[in-house]
Amino acid sequence: MAIAEKFKPYPKYKDSGIEWIGDIPEGWSLKKIKHNTYVKGRIGWQGLKSDEFIDEGPFLVTGTDFNKGEINWGSCYHVSEERYNQDSFIQLKNEDLLITKDGTIGKTAIVTNLKGKACLNSGIFLTRPLRPDYISRFLYWLLNSDVFTNFIDYTKTGTTISHLYQNVFVEFPYPIPEIIEQSQIASFLDHETSRIDTLIVKKEKQIELLIEKRSALITHAVTKGLNPNTKMKDSGIEWIGEIPDGWEVIPIKRISKKIQTGTTPKTGNDNYFDGDIPWFTPEGFSENIKILNSPTKYVTEFALNDGEAKIFDDGSIYFVGIGATIGKVGIIAGEASCNQQINIIKIINGSPDYFYYQLKIIEKEIIKFASFTTLPILNQNKTGQLKVCVPTQKEQSKIAEYLDKETTKIDSLIEKIKLSIEKLKEFRTALISAAVTGKIDVRNEVSQ
Repeated sequence: MAIAEKFKPYPKYKDSGIEWIGDIPEGWSLKKIKHNTYVKGRIGWQGLKSDEFIDEGPFLVTGTDFNKGEINWGSCYHVSEERYNQDSFIQLKNEDLLITKDGTIGKTAIVTNLKGKACLNSGIFLTRPLRPDYISRFLYWLLNSDVFTNFIDYTKTGTTISHLYQNVFVEFPYPIPEIIEQSQIASFLDHETSRIDTLIVKKEKQIELLIEKRSALITHAVTKGLNPNTKMKDSGIEWIGEIPDGWEVIPIKRISKKIQTGTTPKTGNDNYFDGDIPWFTPEGFSENIKILNSPTKYVTEFALNDGEAKIFDDGSIYFVGIGATIGKVGIIAGEASCNQQINIIKIINGSPDYFYYQLKIIEKEIIKFASFTTLPILNQNKTGQLKVCVPTQKEQSKIAEYLDKETTKIDSLIEKIKLSIEKLKEFRTALISAAVTGKIDVRNEVSQ
């Protein structure tokens, strides 16, 4: 249901004079941060170094300590009393509202349950009311609304700003009702956003369970087969367990052509890129995408002819053998190239689709199996030694078809849940903006 249909408007409105705010209720006024707010930030680090952080003493709050609108005191650094006393303007009190001004601009938190003395790092503004015009909780919701986001976007026009300057922040104009009404709006948003957040968490848990179900489905199919009544035998490999009696467990090199790796053409030669041949890197792999369809670049015949790139057969399995994405796997449709982080497995006398699923289930084992320096590495030789379960080709095809069908169902359900989460987030954002600008009247909507 649209917000305008669910909540009634105020009886009368007037023009705010601000393009991104629009009309506001007749009894509301327009203020700027500089009119009624104390704003302070640490001026640089004043020579503060990370080796000065200690286990006890006054808290030093950073933006990474913000958690769902509050401070996670357990994650804070500590500094000496001397450092704390250097700047009395940024010593925190309960109900102070903090906002990040560097990095991810606009993250907010209200200081509650202050555990002792605390101050700020250089990436945060401290704000508190200078006069009883507003409550911090109302300003918190304003700063989490499109009203503030649109203001930031407006001030960024024509720049690549990644910093919220104090002289810009204090010019932020916002609509404001009387204190009692502010409290009603803040309480309404506390309740409604909490309810929405709870729904989002439940849906995210559903996705986690579906991902677990998908993984278990693949594991069972490629190690136990599809016939629940078949006779089983010990595979001799702990993580595989029992397999159907007629199956083998063998190194994947025994059913593959020579396992190869790709190459990266010299980037300085314009003749090598912007061609017609897809060239993949690990960035082109997605968790549940079997057929790779997102090449990083395209290379040319010149790159192939000069030996700067290699081309691999349609149906080859691409398998990431190095780095954080080690073990990711996909199949190419049509001839393609790739970089040296990818091992290429060309299955002979078998189903690439089936062995794609085989490789999907051994990612954790792959990480154990890999050599480690600064990055995990699985070269062609070690890739070839990976043990896989091998049923008959007929069974391989049946298992692959079954998994294509069943994982597609699960993936479709996951996408639907993700879409519903996005809609909830959009509704949450719209609800906040509508409430803090008076587009909806929530004075009688507050839960008792």
